[in-house]
Amino acid sequence: METYFHIPMEFDQARFDAVVEQTVRSGGKGYVCAAESNNITVANTDPAFGEVFRNSLLNNCDGSVVALFLSRIHHKNLQPYICADIFAKYIRSGKYRHFFLGNSPEITGALRERLLREVPELEGMRFEPLPYCDVEEFDYEGIAKMLNDDAPDIVWVSLGAPKQEMFMSRLLPLLDRGVLFGVGAVFNFYAGVGKVRRAPRWMRRLRLEWLHRALEEPSKNIPRYWGFIRILPRLIREERKKLLTLRR
Repeated sequence: METYFHIPMEFDQARFDAVVEQTVRSGGKGYVCAAESNNITVANTDPAFGEVFRNSLLNNCDGSVVALFLSRIHHKNLQPYICADIFAKYIRSGKYRHFFLGNSPEITGALRERLLREVPELEGMRFEPLPYCDVEEFDYEGIAKMLNDDAPDIVWVSLGAPKQEMFMSRLLPLLDRGVLFGVGAVFNFYAGVGKVRRAPRWMRRLRLEWLHRALEEPSKNIPRYWGFIRILPRLIREERKKLLTLRR
């Protein structure tokens, strides 16, 4: 992975998928973080959270606007690899044993119903909600035992960012194997219940998914976007300076 905005990110989707496949087949383990605006903000203001990203197996760029800024700076066509798209692709691939972890009983129950209708091969795979609590308060040993007994290839973690990234980094040492993905609201998108929905396809094509999320949950997302906007000029300056240094 190359470093962008001080975070390692993998933009080559084929390479990303190959690393996941190799890790699963070899019985290895690791976690995958989503590099979107809020996580980038936190990683650049909290050194401990920055280490969570640097210790990951992979980080995908989960923001189309982030990818656009980086494409302009580096004069490359850098495309995001959105969590919801990764989720759909891997679930439908038929390659892996999955475990769905986190969110509320209502969401995980509705998610299970929908996914089993669309992908019957998921029958027998587990959907387990988690209690709402601080990241320090989870029963990590109990959760690890549940996962190790099931031995999934991929664990989808829905706790919201940045909690889910910190959760995965704490849980990983207790696991025998498997790749954990922090996917946040993706469970909500697919469950089809509650107020959280994915942006319409036309908004995604226009890189306006962030606007949909802002209007959908303004009290949560607008402060997050504002935090990113505040540090973005510094990140752009530092990214350009790094690029100039590499060219010398």
